[in-house]
Formats: sequence, structure tokens, C-alpha cells
Amino acid sequence: MQHMLLQTTPGAAHHECLISLGTNIEPEHHFVEALTILRSECELIASSEAIRTAPVGYQHQPDFLNAALLVRTPLVYDAFRAYLKDVENRLGRVRGPIKSGPRTMDLDIVAWDGEIIDEGYYQHSYVRRPVDEVLTASCRTLKQREHS
Repeated sequence: MQHMLLQTTPGAAHHECLISLGTNIEPEHHFVEALTILRSECELIASSEAIRTAPVGYQHQPDFLNAALLVRTPLVYDAFRAYLKDVENRLGRVRGPIKSGPRTMDLDIVAWDGEIIDEGYYQHSYVRRPVDEVLTASCRTLKQREHS
């Protein structure tokens, strides 16, 4: 299986990305695997404790483990988003007909360079609580997305 390579260009700008993690298929295993991959392929600045939460939307599935990570990357936004989808695939993610259904791993960008880009931060405590923990641990704050 071929994986995306994270290559640093000398002098390239680095971006900070706040990631929301969620898993409910073998969650303890996939949580550790995701952390292992992201720690080895990105610069991990801070991480939250995992919290167990009830599913939202589709209810006939196990509880989730949710957490947040703050990482630094030389990739631009679109490339990093594609990289996170690749990590999900490497962890066995199958995208089924139920969007809120069970998954081995869900990695969503909540904030990019300190700017909130995912409204889930405001809508779901399973996103907000771990993100706020990471912000406190890393002495960071977030600003709302500027609209054009």
C-alpha cells in the first residue's frame, strides 16, 4: 500500500492544525494507532485525553472515543486534508452509506493556523471539550473564520 509522503521543503512555512479524532470500531486500538502514525509523521504539539461519548445521529452503534491533537505540518491545507484521509484509509476506514455510522477513525480539521474552520466545534461537546483541553495545554486561542 502506498502512503502519502510528508516532505519538508527547506524554508517552507509550517502550519498548525487542530484535529478532532473519533473512533468506535476497536476504539482503543485505532486511537493508539492513529496517535502513533501522526506522532511519527507530523510534529505533535499537544493532545487531549480521550473521552467516551454516545453516538450522534445514527444511534445503533457503539460509543466513540474522541480526542483532539494539535500538530505542525509543512503541508498546505488541501494537501494536509488529503493526508488525513490517507491516514483514515490506512487505519481501515470504510465509508459506508450511513455518514454518521461506525468508523475505525475519523480525522477532521477543526482549526487551521488558529482559525476555526469546522462548525462542529460550536455544535458538539465531543469536539469542543478535547479541543479546549489542547488549547489550554498549548497556550493557544482560536479565532472565528473570516468570511469574504
